[in-house]
Amino acid sequence: MEYISTRGEGDGLGFNDVLLAGLARDGGLYVPVSWPQFSDGEIAAMAGLSYEEVAFLVMREFVGSDIPADDLRALINEAYSSFTNPCVAPLVQLGSNEWLLELFHGPTYAFKDVAMQILALLMDRALTERGERVTIAVATSGDTGGAAIEAFKGRDAIDIFVLHPHGKVSDVQRRQMTTVDDANVHNIALEGTFDDAQAIVKAMFNDGELRDGLHLAGVNSINWGRIMAQIVYYFTSAVALGAPSRKVSFSVPTGNFGDIFAGYVAHKMGLPIEHLVIATNSNDILARTFESGRYEPLGVVATSSPSMDIQISSNFERLLFDLGGRDPERITELMADLSNNGSFALNDDERVAFGALFLAGRADEEETVKLITTLADENDYVADPHTAVGVAVARKIDASSTPMVVLSTAHPAKFPDVVEDAIKGTVAQPQSMIDQAVMEERYEVLANDVDVVAGFIKSHARVRATV
Repeated sequence: MEYISTRGEGDGLGFNDVLLAGLARDGGLYVPVSWPQFSDGEIAAMAGLSYEEVAFLVMREFVGSDIPADDLRALINEAYSSFTNPCVAPLVQLGSNEWLLELFHGPTYAFKDVAMQILALLMDRALTERGERVTIAVATSGDTGGAAIEAFKGRDAIDIFVLHPHGKVSDVQRRQMTTVDDANVHNIALEGTFDDAQAIVKAMFNDGELRDGLHLAGVNSINWGRIMAQIVYYFTSAVALGAPSRKVSFSVPTGNFGDIFAGYVAHKMGLPIEHLVIATNSNDILARTFESGRYEPLGVVATSSPSMDIQISSNFERLLFDLGGRDPERITELMADLSNNGSFALNDDERVAFGALFLAGRADEEETVKLITTLADENDYVADPHTAVGVAVARKIDASSTPMVVLSTAHPAKFPDVVEDAIKGTVAQPQSMIDQAVMEERYEVLANDVDVVAGFIKSHARVRATV
């Protein structure tokens, strides 16, 4: 398997190279040169297999010869051994045609664990094999940071620096990051938004001298390894509901577009998906883009679903690249428009291609809270706010007879204030959250300035002799 950047660079790179690079040197995102294909028979044969077995079938298509099959199987088995549900990503039925795909049974109770646990093992293996060390810089709107720290803590070949927007994540999300005391873990509370944090990380990657000197690596969903791992649960859930004999739709609470782009890849690989529903909260840039064809970031609004409080959806670039015939010049043009003019416009062909598979909608704060209450009252199910957005939008815009699977992305205990207010009751917390609530926190509050952040990283990373 070979990879190329959405902006033209990197033809011929292998999986491990892309894994360790994260962001391409031209500022683009890596994608496979072509999409692997599964036949209907191969998809049908996944029925009855364990999650780990399906993960191997999917991931080996993207790993190619970079990792021997037995090694890949062992890494996958290790990655998911800590999940509390043996199914890893179980389905829960809400109604005759409505399902939740619970993705929060990993160590930090968020869907990010599904990808991050295997990503850490894959990166650690590649670094050990090469005798190298890296510095990970990652921005988080809430859950990515905790999942990354849990996966990468204590690893000798890796230092990890996590930027979260100061005061704009839940207490549980913050403590999952800041109570980890491993020496290779560094938390930065940035005085800004997630988009500011993400922009700083991208700026550091685009500084060739800094990137090379620190051996920077990325584990946001810009890293192809994250997308690859998330493709798996689209296959397991769809097959459980009758694929390939019948189509399935998915509603995905969406911020940075990585999770739903994994569904797009599953579709391109042959999975019969009727619709992918882009479910946004009040930060509705993707819903607005779907409706108008203009991608125009506005100010970020704080909501009860903070992991979706994003206006720059990085992985949307991957979709545009594929929808537009894989033309890197077109992507460069669009990204230049965004940088210079603050927006860009899709052409007619791109809008038609976008609407062929995707639907989009939004749920405001009132709708989100109301949906949490409704699920508790009518289904005896307690959902977190992000999941509630996914259900609310799916119910508003898709009335087909196709089974609808809503991705349930986080445990409700991660957002106790809004959930408990909505259900007029308490949410049981896992023991790890109870323990973290009284543990000492460790983080640095830094200005929203790339030089300040880069200086902090240079002074604390073990890879700094060449900077």
